[in-house]
This record gives sequence, structure tokens and C-alpha cells, in this order.
Amino acid sequence: MPVDRLLHHFPLDPFSRQVRLALGEKRLPFREAVVRYWEQPEELLRLNPSGLPPVLVESGPEGVLVLCESRAILDRLESVETGARLLAEEPLERAETLRLVQWFDRKFDSDVNGLLLHEKMEKRLLGLGAPELALLRRGREALRAHLGYLDRLAGERDWLAGGRLSWADFAAAAHLSVVDYVGEAPWDDFPAAKTWYARIKSRPAFRPLLADRQPGLPPAAHYDDLDF
Repeated sequence: MPVDRLLHHFPLDPFSRQVRLALGEKRLPFREAVVRYWEQPEELLRLNPSGLPPVLVESGPEGVLVLCESRAILDRLESVETGARLLAEEPLERAETLRLVQWFDRKFDSDVNGLLLHEKMEKRLLGLGAPELALLRRGREALRAHLGYLDRLAGERDWLAGGRLSWADFAAAAHLSVVDYVGEAPWDDFPAAKTWYARIKSRPAFRPLLADRQPGLPPAAHYDDLDF
């Protein structure tokens, strides 16, 4: 009996995007249920009391398994013996992968998304009025600092955590792709980071993300251009 996977997600949520990238890279079929999580839908709250996406519901020979939020889902997907391995077994590269995932999921999310995405995307979705220019400036400064760090990593390594594509690359790409969607990523100032992002952006797993569109919030003109 094949496993049926239903992913509850919001297309422009970076954490949902990490899971979609991993599912695509491992070539695992799944169905989608798009959720407007800020409206606290009953079905999402029933599955995950935090009310946050993503949630993956697996139905198969083992029964029904409900996996809440990106880290638990990624760990489950890594145990599936198909497709690419995205978490190295070698201890140092594995530890570096997990460190960078944490970096983007906590520090980048707080420093950058908490300002830029809140002001340019969440306020529009929630009907909270115009962005505050001072907060946009702070978010842009933080983004440049993070891109400078990523630029150094991309210039020194084959992939962000070392010699192989990993969760770290998908975490970084998931967060940055939403920033890019709203037209805030100054790629030309960070050439190594831009080259790395172009490689990620060209992978088949990334194509569904490039097709994402949010009504009332169109993407930047270059968003789905593989050559920027």
C-alpha cells in the first residue's frame, strides 16, 4: 500500500517551502492543502495546536501519522529510503548542516523576516496598513549582513554546509526565496551567494516554488527568471 502524503502549507511560508523542497528533491509525491494560517482555521488547529504550518499527514501501512512543523517533517522524510540524502552521516558536516538550519530558522527569521516580510507581506495579508520605513531599513541592513555571511560560505564551499547539497541549502533558499519574491534581495552585491542561489533555483524541486503567486501580492519581475 503506497503512502499518501497531504501537506498543509502556505506557499510563501519559508518553513513550508523547506518541506516542499525536500519532498521534491526526494521525489516523493504529495497532495497539497493551502492554509491561511493567520485566520487560525479549525482544521489546522486540530492537527497542530500551535496553528502554524507546515503539517504533513501520512496515511499508509503504519496508520495515520501527523507531523507538525518543518523539523519533524524533515527528519521523517530523511528516514525514507528513496531519493537524495539531505543530512550527511559524517559528524562534522552533519553538525554544520544542523547549525545552519538553526541559523536561518531562528536568527535569519528573527532579524530579516520579522521585519521585511512582516512589513511587506504579512501586513498586507492581515490588512494592517502601510509598511513602516524605519523597520524596512533595519530589515534591509540585517539582510545585507546575512547575505555577506552566506556569500563567504558559498565562496569557500561546494554547498553551504560542505561538499553536498543538504537541509542547510534548502533552509537558506526557502527563507531567501520569499525575500526575493517581495523584491528585497540585492543579489548583485553578493556574487557568490547569487551563483549559489541560481544553482538551487535551477533544480527541479524548486520549480513549484517559482510558480507560486499570492493574490494581491505579485512577485518581483525577476523572481522566476533562472538567469535573474
